[in-house]
Amino acid sequence: MPPSVPAPASPPPVRVLLVEDDELMRRSFAVALERYGYRVAAAADGLTGLELFRDEGFDLLILDVMLPGLDGIGLCRRVRETSLVPVLMMSARGDGLDVVAGLEAGADDYVVKPVDTYVLVARIRSLLRRATYAPAPAAGRAAGEEPSPPGADLLVFGDLTLDTGGLEVSVSGRPVALTPTELKLLLEFAAHPGVVLERHTLLRNVWEYGWDGDSRVVDLCVQRLRRKLGRDRIETVRGFGYKLRR
Repeated sequence: MPPSVPAPASPPPVRVLLVEDDELMRRSFAVALERYGYRVAAAADGLTGLELFRDEGFDLLILDVMLPGLDGIGLCRRVRETSLVPVLMMSARGDGLDVVAGLEAGADDYVVKPVDTYVLVARIRSLLRRATYAPAPAAGRAAGEEPSPPGADLLVFGDLTLDTGGLEVSVSGRPVALTPTELKLLLEFAAHPGVVLERHTLLRNVWEYGWDGDSRVVDLCVQRLRRKLGRDRIETVRGFGYKLRR
């Protein structure tokens, strides 16, 4: 009788750091996420959250904006000094100041409290898909066909070089670190060089919104890309959207 083949090992659970000062909300979010299979560590203030982040590895951070001591925006900035981990901000107000400040600090997305668990989990799944994004094989390459020659995955736009296979970006030969959301946004532009992409198209293809989302998410992420790649690389077409200069 042939030996039994061991079942493939299950992937480790996704580790989530939740920083929320409201005890009832913190517990309810943690319990709900654990029911979906996430492994949750929670903190009640920004400094404790920063210590946890530095001491342990996490796959995703959920940060409330209003936190005692170090607020969520300051915590996001501190995290971005050393890590590209996906960050989801939560705001009780949902006003422009919170949204803009959080996204400028480096957050990938935001939700407004009170938030339904299903919406929260959908945003988490979208962020994690971006963090593990792998581009499709080059068009026209059949299964089993020889891989492309070296350099075939390189896209060059002036001083910007994008390796779509290795998911690496450089400007004038200098490596540029992008968050998963920034990288997927750049890949979306690079797939349509010179073509104007409307904000709602980018929300659907990059953020995976199945409804009309907040276009400020797109605008702020484009601003972050411009700071890293050069202000003239992504052009604004007023009244329509953005395009990547060839």
